[in-house]
Amino acid sequence: MPHHTGSVEVICGSMFCGKTDELIRRLRRATIAKQKVQVFKPVIDLRYGVEKVTSHAGSDFAATPVQKADQIFPLIEPDTTVVGIDEAQFFDDEIANVVETMAEKGIRVIVAGLDLNFKAEPFGSMPVIMAKAEQVLKLQAICMVCGEPASRSQRLVNGKPARYNDPIIIVGASEMYEARCRLHHDVPRD
Repeated sequence: MPHHTGSVEVICGSMFCGKTDELIRRLRRATIAKQKVQVFKPVIDLRYGVEKVTSHAGSDFAATPVQKADQIFPLIEPDTTVVGIDEAQFFDDEIANVVETMAEKGIRVIVAGLDLNFKAEPFGSMPVIMAKAEQVLKLQAICMVCGEPASRSQRLVNGKPARYNDPIIIVGASEMYEARCRLHHDVPRD
């Protein structure tokens, strides 16, 4: 059943906070409601499989990998009413316009992604998407040092915090990242 108006929902937070689980939960509910759902992810995210989004907890949902944000438009089927986008921070800057255009065309767009990079700085186009969204849910993980709520993703290199000048994008999971609170998040500067 088509929506009367499009919308943008953002699910964000640090690594291991449940973003993809929440995305999958919303996509499954839309499917149960007999809405046509399509899901897209960046082609660089190969952690758990090429043609699915998978949470760290193991939930998954079929997805189409794309290299660039503007490749999503030609793949949208005419009867699609809900579009999910996982790991949106890895897309080029055009993703914000793609999301807005889909919403303007009446599609419910559900975007999941990291709001902050490993330096605890705004990540990619996520701040723009969040600012224009109708709904933003910011989840927290558990700090791996003290057990408090965690809002940051700590990148580790040989068990030590990554340096400030290290590359921004390195796709990984628990072998390279930990959730950390503000107090225990550390990014040494050279």
